[in-house]
Amino acid sequence: MSAIDGLPPLREVIARHDLRARKQLGQNFLLDLNLTAKIARQAGDLRTCDVLEIGPGPGGLTRGLLAEGARHVLAIEKDERALPALAEIADAYPGRLTVLHGDALRIDPLQHLTPPIRIAANLPYNVGTELLVRWLTPPDWPPFWQSLTLMFQREVAERIVAQPGGKAYGRLAVLAQWRCETGIVMSLPPEAFVPAPKVHSAVVSLTALPEPRYPADPAVLMRVTAAAFNQRRKMLRSSLKGLHPQIEALLEACGIDPTARAEEIGLREFCALARALEQAERD
Repeated sequence: MSAIDGLPPLREVIARHDLRARKQLGQNFLLDLNLTAKIARQAGDLRTCDVLEIGPGPGGLTRGLLAEGARHVLAIEKDERALPALAEIADAYPGRLTVLHGDALRIDPLQHLTPPIRIAANLPYNVGTELLVRWLTPPDWPPFWQSLTLMFQREVAERIVAQPGGKAYGRLAVLAQWRCETGIVMSLPPEAFVPAPKVHSAVVSLTALPEPRYPADPAVLMRVTAAAFNQRRKMLRSSLKGLHPQIEALLEACGIDPTARAEEIGLREFCALARALEQAERD
């Protein structure tokens, strides 16, 4: 359908510009403009915000964001085949859409954006997690963005919002929940996409907190969680032994059972351990 604007239906756009999805680019196109507008609404009131979108493809979500009133959208697209279709959207929304052709992992978008900034994207599967980790670990906090509204494979979405005690809980959950409010706000079946992926998808909302939930040095926390979850089946006294000679004593000082495993430890405890390790390394 094309009721959200006067532009053609996405199937027609894809056929006219020969935009068949490419697996090597992690592309799965969402063609239902009702759904793309619904995803855009999950990003909140966009009328006073610039929005960064990664991998717009034929522009379904782009059209949703603009139709929902986004002040300005910056879309970064690696696939040059999509550029003519995106140019048509830019013409329909004069002055409100900027398209950059290139790799989102290599482009600094900030020179093209004016705060407040939100990020909304149906992320290409092959770079989604890497982009999220970058956005969660900037040199300074709060970050340049207010919120992230991102579509992932359902499995990745569940890892972001997971709580201690389950297999989904890991480093991504700790990094996301340390600095953000997180939640799954939509679920989508494979048949919503072209081509249909083999997995379900979900939209995750992450809202940046003014400051992290618990004090910790980001680099130290990342080292601790990387060591803990890279060997998640081992007891912490074993998986973390490379971090400090007295790691067992540090664990006990933080109230953490040295025989516990990473998936049993909550965010508060990981941050306490990061602080203790930082202090021990200073002494």
